[in-house]
Amino acid sequence: MASPTVRRAFNWVAVALTCACVVVILIPLASILYTAIVLGGSVLSLHFLTAGPPAACTIPSGVGCPVGGIGPLIGGTLALVGLASALAVPIGVLTGIFTSEYGGRGLGRAVSFFTDVMTGLPSIVIGVFVYGLFVLYYPRIVFSAITGSIALAIIMIPIVARTSEESLRAVPHSVREAALGLGIPKYRGILRVVLPSALPAVATGALLAVMRAGGEAAPLLLTAFGNRLGFVGLDQPVGSLPPTIYEFGTSGASNWLADAWGASLILIILMLGISIVARLVLRNRFRAFGGG
Repeated sequence: MASPTVRRAFNWVAVALTCACVVVILIPLASILYTAIVLGGSVLSLHFLTAGPPAACTIPSGVGCPVGGIGPLIGGTLALVGLASALAVPIGVLTGIFTSEYGGRGLGRAVSFFTDVMTGLPSIVIGVFVYGLFVLYYPRIVFSAITGSIALAIIMIPIVARTSEESLRAVPHSVREAALGLGIPKYRGILRVVLPSALPAVATGALLAVMRAGGEAAPLLLTAFGNRLGFVGLDQPVGSLPPTIYEFGTSGASNWLADAWGASLILIILMLGISIVARLVLRNRFRAFGGG
């Protein structure tokens, strides 16, 4: 048996390695945030948040280039992510309920395996799939908010499904048995007892899926396509932040490059804001639920 001195030494080594891993993770994150704040913060203003994108500036010095904004693109991003969430969250949660509560060993494992495979699919492949599907059957709306939201929803569904499944499996069986012992039908016990017990973790998985979808550019280049007016209709191309950041960042135009950094900062703030607000709302909701 190891002496107390050896155990303390191993403990300090483990703590040091853990802290080192945290630092390694935080360094690239801090670097990204610092770069976005320094380069993107210089263009932030009320005009930048409300005006439309400018024309590309070809003046080498950049002096006198038109200054625009990303207002319509923020609305387009929120519209796409909102539509995708409305599709993906219910389907993902229901899939998680099925695999956890009804799937059994055979079918449930097959669905879980399929969702794991979908989680690892490159987003560009999903974009190509949706593009090809609509080219064959609905060519009039190939480039539209509908196809863009469907592509994002396909990315989100396996994330929501897997987190929902694991969250529901973590609920003790005694909770299910207590609900059944009161004479509650199984489906109602799941919806009224089991799911509320796991809802914080399910909501966290949904937020992860939202943030994943909010930063995707590749599938939107093949589906939503983009415009300078943001969201103008379900059957029309829609402009959003990720594809615009890619387009502006690789254009070489000085004013577009500045707008790309500003849009990157806004996208980071937008995704973090959605996560913080949702967590605060959920925390208050479950305090009330527990107190009731």
